[in-house]
Amino acid sequence: MTRAYQNYIAGEWCDSDSGRRFDNVNPADHSDIVGTFPKSTSQDVDRAVRAASEAFYQWSLTPAPVRGEIMKKAGDLLVERKEEIAQVMTREMGKVIAETRGDTQEGIDTAYYAFGESRRMFGRTVPSELPNKYNMTTRMPLGVVGVITPWNFPLAIPTWKLFPALTCGNTVVFKSATDTPATATTFVEILLEAGVPSGVVNLVHGGGSEVGEALVDHQDIAAISFTGSSAVGKRIHSRAGGELKRVSLELGGKNAQIVMDDADLDLALEGVLWGAFGTTGQRCTATSRLILHKKIHDRFIEMLEAATSKLRLGNGLDEEVQVGPVINLGARENIHEYVQIGKKEGAQLILGGEPATGGDLDKGTFYQPTIFTGVIPGMRIHDEEIFGPVLSVIETVDLSEAIAILNATQYGLSSSLYTQRIDAAFVAMRDIECGITYINGPTIGAECHMPFGGAKNTGNGHREGGYGPYDFFSETKTIYVDYSGKLQRAQIDNR
Repeated sequence: MTRAYQNYIAGEWCDSDSGRRFDNVNPADHSDIVGTFPKSTSQDVDRAVRAASEAFYQWSLTPAPVRGEIMKKAGDLLVERKEEIAQVMTREMGKVIAETRGDTQEGIDTAYYAFGESRRMFGRTVPSELPNKYNMTTRMPLGVVGVITPWNFPLAIPTWKLFPALTCGNTVVFKSATDTPATATTFVEILLEAGVPSGVVNLVHGGGSEVGEALVDHQDIAAISFTGSSAVGKRIHSRAGGELKRVSLELGGKNAQIVMDDADLDLALEGVLWGAFGTTGQRCTATSRLILHKKIHDRFIEMLEAATSKLRLGNGLDEEVQVGPVINLGARENIHEYVQIGKKEGAQLILGGEPATGGDLDKGTFYQPTIFTGVIPGMRIHDEEIFGPVLSVIETVDLSEAIAILNATQYGLSSSLYTQRIDAAFVAMRDIECGITYINGPTIGAECHMPFGGAKNTGNGHREGGYGPYDFFSETKTIYVDYSGKLQRAQIDNR
């Protein structure tokens, strides 16, 4: 029997006031219904925010190291349930089982990082300009925060947000992606088992137009953390910013890998295969552009075409499969539309370019790994995020031109350079306009203790990962203690 999942609000599992539900469908096999979920409304969001508001004060008084111990317990539970979570995640969103195990491991690592940071939420003590006076800062929670996450990393990205938010002493209303609500539910179940009190975490399922916008607009939400498209991120920033809410946005990318003529070509080939077609190209850090030095261009294209044509597509639960489905029919149609645009723009389609069909592939929404050559800046397939297994190849004459091409988009998330020249590596690290640069590695592969985010239209300057979200989810409070026994006037010319 298909499981009927529920929201979690004010310490109770409950249905939406609307009474409506939606199906969560396996993109590799549309006959496999993972579960049904409530289509929630603004009324559900309001109840969740009120519950989080009521729970905030007591949670904020819980010592940070105690909150951290709960995060560690959640990490331990994630370890125990790692394979179960990975299996459900692959059924929900399609990426291969090795990747969903990695997604879960990222959540585990983030839990243990939060445990450590709960004892390192440092303030500062600094000398006062006046005698017998003590100056210091401390970190304070914000209040109720809204968390809106995407479907492509159904556990890792929620942990990037919820673990720091909770460790800092905030309470949370969590809206999961409609394509991956089962993994979100499991995560909340684990938080509760780990000891998060009633009302501190609330989970509301449903679409962005009803649940997401209600969360962004709610007057009692102090901050919004969102990962998703740049178009939606801009809308959130405009609406929430008008109410002076704190907003963290991690948005789109059009990432490029540069391969110079001195590079280890076998290593670079492994990098682009993983970067372009891992997660079926459905990562904000996916390698969607490949910039090749003209001296190795033709040889590398032969290597790339041969290797890509051997990639095995199928249901990600099969350990031998390398490329899973795209998330849904709408995504596949969007990818195919971009392929048609690329052909009309004059790029040369050398591989793929069609939905993948035949046998078990007919059960889901698969798309062939696709490669275009002869791409130039200004083409839409060069400039715009496609979010699928489509790779655009651009030829370059030298490193300076390659970096200029890499920078020639509205995005600035991740980047990669393959070279054996240390001077070239340092020039790239300096001149590439991205939040992340890899040398002799693909554009994907974030580690939980390092800052994650980008420049330009990739976000609004905040960072996931590392200590960045602990800054975002807390407020600096400045404290003065005057024990002189008399009025002392700072910022007055006493000298």
